[in-house]
Amino acid sequence: MSTIVYASSIVEELRRAVDKISVNEAEHLVNLILKAEKVFVAGAGRSGLMGRAFAMRLMHLGIQAYVVGETVTPGIGPGDLLIIGSGSGETQSLIGMANKAKHIGATVALVTVHPNSTLGRLSVTVQLPGSAKDSEDRESTASIQPMASLFEQMLIILLDAVVLRLMDQMGKNAGQMFGRHANLE
Repeated sequence: MSTIVYASSIVEELRRAVDKISVNEAEHLVNLILKAEKVFVAGAGRSGLMGRAFAMRLMHLGIQAYVVGETVTPGIGPGDLLIIGSGSGETQSLIGMANKAKHIGATVALVTVHPNSTLGRLSVTVQLPGSAKDSEDRESTASIQPMASLFEQMLIILLDAVVLRLMDQMGKNAGQMFGRHANLE
């Protein structure tokens, strides 16, 4: 297959996958963000990169948002929200974060392929179709893509859709968000 045919196949996979996301789960995540004092985002590998992009957009909206592990990230507390992206829901470092956040009194939300995972049992979940990177099981959506690519792409699509929904709920537009864009570039 040519590169463009692969790209077309990926877009079709994404189209089918969007239809499998629970509207209620996605709206619940939006509501959790709206009521949180601060939002913390965590993930490992490519999922972590998607989370970083999301935290940036939350900041552009005027939401106090932080990436776990950055030197300028404050401590989490009651009333705060930790959002984790993890396909498997079994990443040990993320499980430790979720346990600590819950112990402190923060809410934990997970975007995952596996809502019944260890992280899923600690969190409010949004299930995405796909497979974990080391899984041969294509349980929810068949994909031509390797490893967890479908999950990671769906993660950024969902999180960008959450930003659009937050913009609606907060009465914000892109022009207002641009005012918070980095200007020392």
